[in-house]
Amino acid sequence: MGKLDGFRQKDFLEQITALNEIAGSRDPALIPDLVDLFEKPTGDTGVDYMVVGALNSVLGSSESTVVEGLASQNPAFRTLCIRTAGEYAFASAAEPLMRMAGTETDPDLLIEILASLSKIRPVGAEGVFRAFLRHPDQMLAAMAMEMAGVYADASALPVLAETLHAAGTDGSYERCDLTTWKAIDALAAIGSPGAARLLVEHIHHKNPTARRIVTDALVRLGETALPVLEPLYSTGGTDERILACNVAGFIGARKGADALVRAFDSGCFTDPNVRYAAFEALGRIGTLKGLVCLVDGLDEDDELILMAVVTGLERHAAPGVLKTISERIAAGTPNSPRICRAVVASRALRLFQELYKDDLVGDRLIDALRLSQDQDILDAFAQRLEEIGTARSRADAATLPQARTATRKAIAADDSKSMLALYRRILTDMGFEPLLAANGQEAYAYVENGEFADVVITDMNMPVMDGVELVGKLRGSLGYDETPILMVTTESENTQREVATKAGVTAFINKPFRPEDLKAALAGLLHDQP
Repeated sequence: MGKLDGFRQKDFLEQITALNEIAGSRDPALIPDLVDLFEKPTGDTGVDYMVVGALNSVLGSSESTVVEGLASQNPAFRTLCIRTAGEYAFASAAEPLMRMAGTETDPDLLIEILASLSKIRPVGAEGVFRAFLRHPDQMLAAMAMEMAGVYADASALPVLAETLHAAGTDGSYERCDLTTWKAIDALAAIGSPGAARLLVEHIHHKNPTARRIVTDALVRLGETALPVLEPLYSTGGTDERILACNVAGFIGARKGADALVRAFDSGCFTDPNVRYAAFEALGRIGTLKGLVCLVDGLDEDDELILMAVVTGLERHAAPGVLKTISERIAAGTPNSPRICRAVVASRALRLFQELYKDDLVGDRLIDALRLSQDQDILDAFAQRLEEIGTARSRADAATLPQARTATRKAIAADDSKSMLALYRRILTDMGFEPLLAANGQEAYAYVENGEFADVVITDMNMPVMDGVELVGKLRGSLGYDETPILMVTTESENTQREVATKAGVTAFINKPFRPEDLKAALAGLLHDQP
């Protein structure tokens, strides 16, 4: 007696038990009876669902049956065979599936066919997918673009470029659709110099989300992207130069640092925002030439740039570098206290410990530390002074003040460590408890965990989740519909502010800014709050 004899007369438990056993056995002899149950359902949703599962499992043991089923006159069974062919990557199904892709017109069935082919990945199928790159159905076009990347199909480059360009035109740039995202990822997967050039051409895409995806794609390309990025240092606009510096820093290769140093030497980085981005990138990479350039940055009078310089030197300080920093602080120039404040605000404990060995330099660092209203900073340096273990260091630790208690909270999101350190200093000076985040996702996690902030400060261009996306999520969250949101950006194009304003940004402040400028902007936003 067969396992499916009298199946329709059995009770529910017996039916489920039999189907589970069949799925486990994967006996191809049971396919005809299962197909009969599939084509003539019992009417019980739960049982019919398990029939599909059992049939799929058994078909997985019979490639020939699946290939034959691709020509079935029963649409439901044919669709099941298409899916099973992909799930089990049946190579012999590739040719009939490719023929079907060339003749089928139903978008839903085409999605099933291409999805199955994408799992089988037969040799020579790139032309099949290429035919769908401009398909009006977004899912089909997106799938075709993804597979252009998988096959490294250079012939797809013109359409991918066209897709990216169209997404940046008026009326389209306010949203990043699926095909734009897949086109960018495909270019990164193709990875040729031509693909890299296309990505660099769109490094400052009008859509913030597309811009973030392009940046991430260039970082994934790594050193392949560096030769294409370098010309932007001299020919690109301010925003393009900044983004190119950011990408080079995240790639972290010596060749990238050498190119940045060449650009400094050639006078390409006159804009303070670009210099800030370049110094931060050099700090991430840490080559000898880069360190020399960072030391030159100690002459900068912009406090934000100094923060980037000190943060980089903290990562890679060598004895010669320490000597130069000590001399700059001891010189008593107008920049000496700025360097001290940067060491404190960036929590450069390694630098501090070495610089503190000089009595005069140590006294000036302690003077800067006593001005801090950040209890975490005060505690960290007090602990380091105790660890130094001299009578002088313990005495200095005992003189450090207690910061006043924070009365409000502020979320600050930026992918720059030195920017976050500056925000921390400014916010604690104003009596805020700072909730710092390296990207929009980390910032939104505070909200998801029940934190309420009196004000939000966010950068526009960040990895993982950009500022515009963060603002949109905040405006849809309970309690944040009226919260002041200040966007700090280097963006110069009006279109970028329009996108951010529509998302819910309250006000903007441009980099570079003095700490006093940010304090004034925050005070203006919060004038009606205690």
